[in-house]
Amino acid sequence: MTTPQLLSVSLVAVMMAAFLWGRLRYDIVAMLALLAGVAIGIIPAGEAFKGFSDDIVIIVGSALVLSAAVARSRVIERGLTRIMPLLGSTQAQVVLLVLAVAVMSAIIKNIGALAMMLPIAYQLARKGGRSPSVFLMPMAFASLLGGIVTLVGTSPNVIVARVRAELGGEPFSMFDFTPVGIVVALAGCAFLAVGYRLLPQDRRGAVSLDQAIDIKDYVTEAEIGPKSTLAGKTVADLKALGGGDLQIVAILRDERRLQAPLPDASLKAGDTLLLRGDAAVLERVVAEGELDLDGQHRPTEKEDALDPDQVSEAIIGPNSVLIGQSAGDIGLHARFGVNMIAISRAGERFTQRLRDIRLRAGDIIVIQGDEKQLPEKLMELGLLPLADRVVSLGSTRKAVMTVSIVLAAVVVLAAGLAPVPLTFFAAAVLLITLRCLPLREAYSSIDAPILLMLAALIPVSDTLRSTGATDVFAGWLAQVGAGLPGWGAVALMIAAAMAVTPFLNNAATVLVMAPIGAGFAAKLGYNPDAFLMAVAIGAACDFLTPIGHQCNTLVMGPGGYKFSDYPRLGAPLSLIVLLVAVPMILLVWPLQAG
Repeated sequence: MTTPQLLSVSLVAVMMAAFLWGRLRYDIVAMLALLAGVAIGIIPAGEAFKGFSDDIVIIVGSALVLSAAVARSRVIERGLTRIMPLLGSTQAQVVLLVLAVAVMSAIIKNIGALAMMLPIAYQLARKGGRSPSVFLMPMAFASLLGGIVTLVGTSPNVIVARVRAELGGEPFSMFDFTPVGIVVALAGCAFLAVGYRLLPQDRRGAVSLDQAIDIKDYVTEAEIGPKSTLAGKTVADLKALGGGDLQIVAILRDERRLQAPLPDASLKAGDTLLLRGDAAVLERVVAEGELDLDGQHRPTEKEDALDPDQVSEAIIGPNSVLIGQSAGDIGLHARFGVNMIAISRAGERFTQRLRDIRLRAGDIIVIQGDEKQLPEKLMELGLLPLADRVVSLGSTRKAVMTVSIVLAAVVVLAAGLAPVPLTFFAAAVLLITLRCLPLREAYSSIDAPILLMLAALIPVSDTLRSTGATDVFAGWLAQVGAGLPGWGAVALMIAAAMAVTPFLNNAATVLVMAPIGAGFAAKLGYNPDAFLMAVAIGAACDFLTPIGHQCNTLVMGPGGYKFSDYPRLGAPLSLIVLLVAVPMILLVWPLQAG
């Protein structure tokens, strides 16, 4: 390999290691890689920002606005809410949830489709007295399957379309992915309809709450006020209220911390207690001990506006401003006028005070705030509510208008009347202009980190092509694939993309792997379209880890899943995708262009 090729490969390798390390957010990693590429001379300074003008950024940004507008209309939720009560069995509910998420993910961003369906899944779990873990992982996997059906269903498809255009052909159109994608998605959903039984039955996640606390193994913080029945009592008396199921993590008194206090330790008015336990125990102890939950009586911006009983259980979404912050650092009460009164995280037991816990995507928290302001605050903070939504998100008239505009955009693309970027951009502008989506919500829906990552990675990944590194890798793959039949070469490409995407991010995987796949096809004398499709499907179908895709991360905490639970369901699903996708790709995109 030449020096520029070694530099390009080294830059991508270091970037992949940084993604895997996880200490820096993916957009920061991509921007640092861009600057490094310019510094070592493999990215010309004049081309450093060409990614920001790329069609990918326009398509993905506009699609996010359309997703937000559809979510705000609640059209799909309203329809499903009427159907759900008619489904008595768990399997029937899994089937409907999985299919609904898959269909929605073909049109709107998959993380948005999953977030829209989470409250419905929690309501079903609560009414059926079962763990939501039965539903959540199958729904997350279905959202990834649905994304492969259309051009805008997932970022890898958009990127693959761009690579095809760079190779001198036409970019893939809106429904070029559909013949292969819909068969793979249906096969995957059929497996999930029965495969959910592979998940361990002891995974207990959160079930929606009707009171301030209603979740297993929450940590909360409460103060012994002057009127508390526990003032002057002992730790043994406190534990007695919990029937032996309450854990006292620590007692905070006069700047001192008493860790795991002994049963005969005394309790005093003014003590702050860090308590851990399940729903019923915590609720009983707080009520019978007449304890004050942390922040319960702090007012919001409007005096006397706070209703102490108005709380919401929510998941910290993948783009929440709270990620990496603690309630104390971000000034949750001072800036946003809400209080965090409890938190739960799968597989972790907290010993810190609530205000000092650094929050992560997928954490479940209980937020308290003014009844009228709380829904807006949840949206502003990037939190996904798990209880019933109490505020109508749009009138029927605007819901119809939203659906009409989105359908019109799909028809325009299907008929080839306008390019994809222009069509989606026009639809997004119309939705905002006609007030189907408030301007503030439109801007907040645009996932800036994703767009920045894509814009920065485009010139970085192009260095592999411009230096000739992709030809080198393609040559190595060709040596391996020379002894394979055509279907084996396509299967190898899908498997390679599946193996890389959990560690690199699906969009980054396609930016790196698609040119290699095209070069691999050229070396073997095959039509590159089949291999580009293989890369797109492999990169989009990450079912093996909770870290490879936001949808998988989002359900880990609420579902109570462990890392090892993902391959239990994901490994056989990956095999099914491989077995179904290969013959479908060969059928729709022949290896020899005719």
